[in-house]
Amino acid sequence: MEPPRAPALRRLLPPLLLLLLPLPPRARAKYVRGNLSSKEDWVFLTRFCFLSDYGRLDFRFRYPEAKCCQNILLYFDDPSQWPAVYKARDKDCLAKESVIRPENNQVINLTTQYAWSGCQVVSEEGTRYLSCSSGRSFRSVRERWWYIALSKCGGDGLQLEYEMVLTNGKSFWTRHFSADEFGILETDVTFLLIFILIFFLSCYFGYLLKGRQLLHTTYKMFMAAAGVEVLSLLFFCIYWGQYASDGIGNESVKILAKLLFSSSFLVFLLMLILLGKGFTVTRGRISHSGSVKLSVYMTLYTLTHVVLLIYEAEFFDPGQVLYTYESPAGYGLIGLQVAAYVWFCYAVLVSLRHFPEKQPFYVPFFAAYTLWFFAVPIMALIANFGIPKWAREKIVNGFQLGIHLYAHGVFLIMTRPSAANKNFPYHVRTSQIASAGAPGPGGSQSSDKAFPQHVYGNVTFISDSVPNFTELFSIPPPTSSVSPAAPAPEELLAPPLEYLTPLPAPPPPPAPAPRRLSPAPAFRMPRVPTPRRDRPPAPAPTLPDWVLALLRTPPRTPRAVPPPPAFRGSPPAPRPPREFARRSPTPPLEYLAPLPRRPATHSFPD
Repeated sequence: MEPPRAPALRRLLPPLLLLLLPLPPRARAKYVRGNLSSKEDWVFLTRFCFLSDYGRLDFRFRYPEAKCCQNILLYFDDPSQWPAVYKARDKDCLAKESVIRPENNQVINLTTQYAWSGCQVVSEEGTRYLSCSSGRSFRSVRERWWYIALSKCGGDGLQLEYEMVLTNGKSFWTRHFSADEFGILETDVTFLLIFILIFFLSCYFGYLLKGRQLLHTTYKMFMAAAGVEVLSLLFFCIYWGQYASDGIGNESVKILAKLLFSSSFLVFLLMLILLGKGFTVTRGRISHSGSVKLSVYMTLYTLTHVVLLIYEAEFFDPGQVLYTYESPAGYGLIGLQVAAYVWFCYAVLVSLRHFPEKQPFYVPFFAAYTLWFFAVPIMALIANFGIPKWAREKIVNGFQLGIHLYAHGVFLIMTRPSAANKNFPYHVRTSQIASAGAPGPGGSQSSDKAFPQHVYGNVTFISDSVPNFTELFSIPPPTSSVSPAAPAPEELLAPPLEYLTPLPAPPPPPAPAPRRLSPAPAFRMPRVPTPRRDRPPAPAPTLPDWVLALLRTPPRTPRAVPPPPAFRGSPPAPRPPREFARRSPTPPLEYLAPLPRRPATHSFPD
């Protein structure tokens, strides 16, 4: 059997419509044309999921009359029909035809005796041919997969030129698409517009971060992943725009779109692992062993993706409704995804153990992308075993694009350069990373600078467009004579002061102290001038000689003070004892502070 050959494109859509058309992830060309020549007596042609009352098959068959008589068999997806006959080695051609129900008009006999086949005999260059042109509508209780096969039991082989158009309605959005793909167009248009918005927002945030010297490699990888995602959607739209118009499309454009879609996924996955290891968040470089491990892992992941695409294109059986992950390469991708999650967990836990101040970023980061890591394997398992095949395409398509949108949207929100964002991961400038990554004098990395761990806080985005006068005019603290121990190569980079944490609020003014009365001038103590540290202390002033002589002269003996006039009429004061006569006289107590006089008492005789 030769592969179907597509004719020239019937017409092209306007360019704007081509840009807005969406992408179902897998669909079959619904305009089928080919020339079959086989020695077998039963051959599969194509399949399509028809919508009840709207599904229609229009065909044109032509074969030599000598090869008469051949039959077109229509199987549906009931377990007693197509699954029971396809690749059943224990059944011959008659056994495969026996499962067909004639009352359901599932057989089209390509002869002139069968009126519904529209066959007639034509002669061409002396050879008689049977040319059959007609159609068939499909009715069922739900959307069903229908499989078309050609048979001639007991004959000498099959030979047939065929051309079939399988449609669902007459609308542009449904005509050439299988019923399991309905709703994908509208969903993909919405996701395409949302991803374009995310890409432009990431570019705007990147512009703001570049002005603040915070546009790190990991954020550039996020921008690249979003841009490649938009490009993949764009090429998918071009392909499906052509396909919706003529039912064929361009397979080269579709393969390119799939490669871009896988590339976007791989870049985003690498960015998550790097952030988990602390790259551009707690360190400026990845160790040599870590770089080797990442290179080996990403190479293996990329090769597995390529093998999956090749396996899907070359080895997927068109007679079976298969999902992308229903292959050995698909199960290998699921295993690599689980291994990446284990690595991601280990890297995040190590980063949190060494830098607990980064919890405001790493805790929500780990929780959000744990769901993302498990979403892909869970989606593959549910699609393979839990979703009916006639509804798989539209559900899986929305689920897959939703996972990508969730991953990009969460990262865009967590890294928005806003003062209210408490989860902002970057605090180190790109210039500091460049200087920290330069080799030192001895050829080693510049890890000899022991950068202190900072108190995590949000980045202050005030006055970022003006020079940083705090760094220009601040005096660095004196370095200690004892050199610190050399840190590990993956040492924390020193953030600038204003990027560590916002300045604390000024302390409240102290309560006013009670006013103290200044002492009298006679009791004020003279202030001793504090000697300056940068000058030697001045010598104490010397006193003049006459002042020193006056201070050395003993005090004179105080002379007796006469009593006040109020006490002069009183009896004389008693003399002191002889032992005190030689001493200097001391005035009595009453001469110092006279006591009040007592009233005189008189005694009268009885």
